[in-house]
Amino acid sequence: MSERPRILITGFGPFPGAPSNPTMPLVKRLSELRRPALDDVDITSHIFHVTYATVDRELPALIAERRPHALLMFGLAGRTSYLRIETRARNAITTTFPDADRHVARKGVIAPGAHPATFGPHMARLLRAARATGIDARASRDAGSYLCNYLSWRAIEATKAAEGPRVAAFIHIPPLPRAGSALPHGSSRITLEGLVDAGEAMLMELVKLVRQATCRTS
Repeated sequence: MSERPRILITGFGPFPGAPSNPTMPLVKRLSELRRPALDDVDITSHIFHVTYATVDRELPALIAERRPHALLMFGLAGRTSYLRIETRARNAITTTFPDADRHVARKGVIAPGAHPATFGPHMARLLRAARATGIDARASRDAGSYLCNYLSWRAIEATKAAEGPRVAAFIHIPPLPRAGSALPHGSSRITLEGLVDAGEAMLMELVKLVRQATCRTS
């Protein structure tokens, strides 16, 4: 391709019920990867404050400033023990659970009358890439109704704009073991190292997708 692939990796900060968000160290590790296959790839990262207003303000600004070809987004699924590869965003917002600024949404939908928004068939490729690392990864059709789902919706919208990213992906990760805790031998708990391996595999797959999309349009 004639220009370097640009990938924006995002996570979230703390929010009510999750004073420590494991997407933060994961995003940091992925953005610092040094691999020969990534030498000509521009990787940047961003951590969103967990509010609807932040997503609405910062996502368009990030896209305009960094012009990513792909978005790789991570969020915490506090009650899930495996990696969830989200395939769509629901047209739903919780009206009971507050965001990090204690704001509670007044309406329960994002776009009145709209159907769920899908990421696309590339999510199956990311699922296979993650599973190839040995991690427990599963496809999901329900990204919830909180900020992860909301960011997913806005990101899918962005991919439909002329100057938006070509592809977007959202991945829910489970809580990590506490720092310093020893896991029993053979434990199935997912660790940060396991997430980094799976995240790297999905990142590499997104780079391939961007290159392929550019070749088709050039």
